[in-house]
Formats: sequence, structure tokens, C-alpha cells
Amino acid sequence: MKVVILKNEMSHSEDRWVKACQNRSIEFSVIDLSRHDWLEQIRLANPDLLLTRPSGLTAPFKLMYDERLEILVKELNIPCFPTLEEVKIYENKRYFSYWLNANNLPHSETLVFYFEKEAMAYAGKQVHFPLVAKTNIGASGSGVVILENKNQLTEYIQNTFHGTGSEKRVGPNLKKGKILQRGFKLLLNPKRIILKYNTYKARAFDSQTDFVLFQEYIPHDFEWRVVRIGDSFFAHKKLLLGKMTSGSLKKEYSNPPLKLLDFVKELTDKFNFKSQAVDLFESSDGNYLINEMQCIFGQSDTFQMKVDGVIGKYIMNENSWEFLPGDFNSNESFNLRLDAALDYFHSINK
Repeated sequence: MKVVILKNEMSHSEDRWVKACQNRSIEFSVIDLSRHDWLEQIRLANPDLLLTRPSGLTAPFKLMYDERLEILVKELNIPCFPTLEEVKIYENKRYFSYWLNANNLPHSETLVFYFEKEAMAYAGKQVHFPLVAKTNIGASGSGVVILENKNQLTEYIQNTFHGTGSEKRVGPNLKKGKILQRGFKLLLNPKRIILKYNTYKARAFDSQTDFVLFQEYIPHDFEWRVVRIGDSFFAHKKLLLGKMTSGSLKKEYSNPPLKLLDFVKELTDKFNFKSQAVDLFESSDGNYLINEMQCIFGQSDTFQMKVDGVIGKYIMNENSWEFLPGDFNSNESFNLRLDAALDYFHSINK
């Protein structure tokens, strides 16, 4: 089997896939999807399976990656993992909101305005505050602003269409704390210093000026993160820092309600998604609202779940959830993700 890792524009974006393939003794090659000769390289490699690492930093490169991957999957009929649809909803909040609506999936109300006049007309109505404003791309809370009143909303709209645009956070996330410890770790890893610099530089030049996206604020003390990779499930709580859970890195590991796992399994089964982190709000009546879905996601701890202090995962065994203790999230879960990719490839080639 010929495996090709499709790296994005950022240096070392392929590293975790490379390590996973090496750990499993899988032969592979790496192709930079952002290069001008990407298609010629793919034809020369003639891959059976593409391992994707979608771009999620700036709008132009996100669009480039999605467009080129779609050509490879739909026109050249090369399967990829995570799948094309998983990649398309990744770090594209605008498209993701349309996708949620079209599929009648429960989520907080999201409005997208491409015209200033329309956005200002909305601002003139009885808007319920606080209101969440988001840039189309922005992980770990970058590009998320909580608007508290009509003046802030109006100013945000004007800045987007006429001013500096809807900017994302540039530089380290100070809300996470432990600045000295994090800085010391960077000094011990020069490669990460270069990566961080390039990330901050890219964000600084990527402001959103052509549309605004507003989302209903859901009062919450935590957000559930449920991870599905293959048929392995993990869950933990992302705790609140200020008014947001995104990027806080504050977690609580406890046994999740099984109906939460049921919800995510049904959701991901429906679309055959096997590499997902699903972030959900829990409403006062016990229902779940989808906030984010990401096929590639960060992992600040070496594990994704603890039940009664034991690291492990849940699997569905004969229509019942079974907890299996063990370390399943090494290499930021890419080892497990590669196993799921191979299972996916074999399932579509039976």
C-alpha cells in the first residue's frame, strides 16, 4: 500500500503522521500540498491512501488545502483520512454553521453577514447579549470575542468592514498562565520556537474584512469534549476561564454520562467520521448543542480520558459501553489515528 502524507504550508506539520508511520513500520512519502507542483508529485507517487493534515491557520491556505484535496478525492478518486468532509468542516466556522443547519443538528444559533448594511440592521434590533463574535479560522479561542452591548457590536462590525478587520490573537495566550514555564520549555526546543514565530506571523497578517459571524452565547460552566478515533471514544470536561472554555487548558477528568457517548457515536456514525473532537454544551434540560467539530486537534495532556483516576477509553461492545484501561493517546493520538486510517482504507476496499 502506498501512503502519502499531505502536509500543509507550516513547517513540521507532517511530523506526527511521520512518527506514527514509523512506529507502525508503514512505508510513506510526504508531499507538500501548498507547492506549485503538488498534482505532478501526487501523480508520480500514485498513492492508495492520503493522510491529511489540513491547514487551519490562515484563510487563503485553508481554502487552498480544501480545494486541492477535493480534486484529489473527487477527480482522481484517491481516498483520504480524515475524510474530505471532515477536513471541510475543520476550522471553517462559516461553512460549519451551514453544514449544521443543513443537517438539522442541534447547535447554538449562528448568523453570517457579508454586507455591512445587513449586519448593522441586525445590530439595530433587540440583540440578546452577551453575543459571541468569531473569525472563520481560529483555534484555542483565537479570534473569539464576547460582545457585551450594542456599542461593542457596532464597533466590531465597523472595524471588520472598514478598519483593521476581525483580528485573531497574536502571540501567546496569556489566559493560560504559566508563562515562564511555557517559555522555558520553548527554549529547550528551538524547532518549536521557529514554529511559534511562524504561527504568530501568519496570524498577524490574516485579518477578516469581508464578513462577520455571530453566535448565540450559551451560559455554561464547562464544555464537553468527546473524541472519537476509529471506534475508540474519550471524553472530558473543558472548564471555564472567564467566559470561554476554548484555549483555557483547564480540564476535569471524570466518568462521562453514557448518553453523551451515545450522542456522539450516532452523530459520527451518520457521516462516517472516524477522527473527531466534538465540543458540546449541555443545556439545562440535559440536551446537547454542538459547538465545534475538529478532525485534527491539540492535546495538552498525554491522555484524553480518566475514569476514577484510570487512563483509558470507551468502546461499544455488543451494544453496551465498555471502559478499557490503557494508554491509547500516545504521539498526540496519531498512532491511534493511523490505525483508524488503515481500518478505513480496508473497509472501502473489501
